[in-house]
Amino acid sequence: MKTAREYAPMIALYREWNERINVVSRKDIDALYEHHILHSLAIAEYVNRHYPGGFDGASVLDLGTGGGFPGIPLATEFPQARFTLCDSIGKKVKVAQAVTDALGLQNVRCVNARAETLPGPFDWVVSRAVTSLDNFYPWVKGKFHRSILYLKGGDVNAEISELMRKCRVPGGNIRVWPIDEWLEDEYFAEKFVIEIGKDYLCPPKI
Repeated sequence: MKTAREYAPMIALYREWNERINVVSRKDIDALYEHHILHSLAIAEYVNRHYPGGFDGASVLDLGTGGGFPGIPLATEFPQARFTLCDSIGKKVKVAQAVTDALGLQNVRCVNARAETLPGPFDWVVSRAVTSLDNFYPWVKGKFHRSILYLKGGDVNAEISELMRKCRVPGGNIRVWPIDEWLEDEYFAEKFVIEIGKDYLCPPKI
């Protein structure tokens, strides 16, 4: 995985664009690497731990990408995967496209659209706390072959229970990984990668 120094060009681009279009909280821009890039890369760490080859050769939808998180950092780590970054807010997609172009990422496509209008399916869906799990799941149900990988913090047990109840997702199709197993930093306490698979993954962890 790339170092903070290797991500310096990306950080510089986001600093520049954030002055024009606010896609990262202004008080958080100085922590862009730790709070946004590394947080996004928790998905890469999770995938590499559980799936040999990671995303290589796969199609990945980042729904609700905003300015490009988690999709752009993941695309730099998995150049052999194909990423579609989607958001319904045009000015945010403009930033994601500008950063993609400036970094020369050939494996990224940015689209301004709503989830229900997207053709599919994709192999994977990734997202970063766009909404509650029970709201998000119906948007992408039927649009993925493998799993949803969702970055979420706080009381995820309550959300998972609601997902299981409202969307009839079996508990064995859900796996929760605490990010602070990888990043021993207070910021990542009670932050998780939640995998929602099409098939059985493990006993429910709620």
